[in-house]
Amino acid sequence: MLFELPIVWIIVLDIAAWLCIHMGTSWAVTQLDAGRFDPDHPLFRLRAWEGDGNIYDRLFHIRRWKKWLPDGAALFAKGFPKKRLAHADPVYVARFIRETCRGEFAHWLMIAIAPVFFLWNYWYAGIIMIVYALAFNLPLIIAQRFNRIRLGLLLDALARKSPAIAEGSGVDNTSADAHSSSEIDT
Repeated sequence: MLFELPIVWIIVLDIAAWLCIHMGTSWAVTQLDAGRFDPDHPLFRLRAWEGDGNIYDRLFHIRRWKKWLPDGAALFAKGFPKKRLAHADPVYVARFIRETCRGEFAHWLMIAIAPVFFLWNYWYAGIIMIVYALAFNLPLIIAQRFNRIRLGLLLDALARKSPAIAEGSGVDNTSADAHSSSEIDT
């Protein structure tokens, strides 16, 4: 703890800080150009162990709870709604894939900022804040990665129907499996 405050002020500061971190980070990341969020970047690149996304369903039962996750897109003018797939247009799907990278980046950033709470909290409260950051953001990161895999499969299926789609999408998603748009529930 760098400076000491009465407990009431620590609680008020913690609540205000989290509000600022969530809203400020989300807003700042929406201001960045979508082109900066390359699905092939090492942070966003799909890993071999992720396969077709079923690992997230087997380990975390993601299909049971992801519908309850918040989508903050409506809070910002430049927000991109990610609750549902609006249509299966390849350009839209490619954009959606980039937006899952944007969302994942925002949530990793919120976790990275969390150690700031050690400045005014007792060490054990700082740990609680880190646990909160992980508990709040990791499910959202998992959902972004799961959706990106599923959207990549959809984009692959669309590309097989029309090879010109693969060239114009700006996203390279190679996968053995393909699912129709009706099977993709982001």
